[in-house]
Amino acid sequence: MLADGNMTQYRRGLEGALVFPPKDGSFSPPVLRIGDITLDFPVVQAALSGYSDWPMRVIARRLGAPYTLCEVMLDQFLVSIRGRARTRHFLHLSDEEHPVAGQLMGAEPGQFAAGAVKLVEAGFDVIDINFGCPVKKVLGRCRGGFHLSQPEVALEIVRRTRDVVPSEIPVTVKMRRGIDDSAESRDKFFEILDGAFAAGIAAATVHGRSVLQRYHGASSWSFLAEVKRHLGDRVLLGSGDLFSAEDCREMLRQTGIDGVTVARGAIGNPWIFAQARALFAGAPLPPPPSLFEQRDVLQEHYGLSEQLYGERCSVLMRKFGIKYSALHPRHEQVREEFVKVRSREQWDAVLGRHYSEDLPGQHPDPSIHTAQGSGQTCEPAPGARE
Repeated sequence: MLADGNMTQYRRGLEGALVFPPKDGSFSPPVLRIGDITLDFPVVQAALSGYSDWPMRVIARRLGAPYTLCEVMLDQFLVSIRGRARTRHFLHLSDEEHPVAGQLMGAEPGQFAAGAVKLVEAGFDVIDINFGCPVKKVLGRCRGGFHLSQPEVALEIVRRTRDVVPSEIPVTVKMRRGIDDSAESRDKFFEILDGAFAAGIAAATVHGRSVLQRYHGASSWSFLAEVKRHLGDRVLLGSGDLFSAEDCREMLRQTGIDGVTVARGAIGNPWIFAQARALFAGAPLPPPPSLFEQRDVLQEHYGLSEQLYGERCSVLMRKFGIKYSALHPRHEQVREEFVKVRSREQWDAVLGRHYSEDLPGQHPDPSIHTAQGSGQTCEPAPGARE
């Protein structure tokens, strides 16, 4: 949604999309509104299975993200959850992270709606419907991106979810650009997109890859520009290939969309949000965080995780340490040491050996997000499955 009075700031970009002129290096980003929720910045953290739990979301908020989404949960899991110690973390929220969205995935419309009610009861501010996950196991169970092949079922899920969620709570949809690149898939994409808005969704997020493409090849930003032209004033967020603050700025400039959702690019690099804010304000790209800055956030993240999970947080934090290591000048050595962490003492020892001198950090290489097997970011984490 474009802010009032800002239309004169726009020019035409990708295939006629509205984009921002560089001028002095700054530009006024569009006001991002999701229903009645107004965000002060259009770069948000996406849902990331196995990652975007409460500690990661809080760290992202403290470092500049105006809005985050929790890791996706299955409707069956939510309907049957009993508040056991090993699963209650999935619904854990705190005051400082609002607004926050709960993301939901499932196969059957009735059960999907029942799961949405559970997310509302847990206190999530937005309910996000996942029609985008490309993981084979998810597709095989008629969930996630599979729904892009069946508009009737997909739209019944949207209608039932919107019907049971209180009107003041926005419902949104996450999609990919289609099952594949066929004309039939394209037609079904737009049928679902338009039908979902007609059913009352407040915004859609579109990833520029197809379901069959998974995480291979480039995300089509030109498709996002086309979708935004089609939607007009309806709210569209973009996803795909956002690994730096510059990527976030360029997607907005090139496509004219209303906001971007950072997924893999935020794992181990929560500074991406503060860096994007600086760029949008016309400042130069801030330097990567120094080792002392990294150490402080690593300690803070571990403390939040320990607060939520107790002693078992050490093993859970290992994957985060691996991702954070990409910002260290000796990243390969640091990564190998985080791989071995199994206790608080071992975590502290890694920090003591590698973060005791305040050396400059480095911006992470985008290739880490495929080279280290982090492509699957939407399959429900163990414990959030039926």
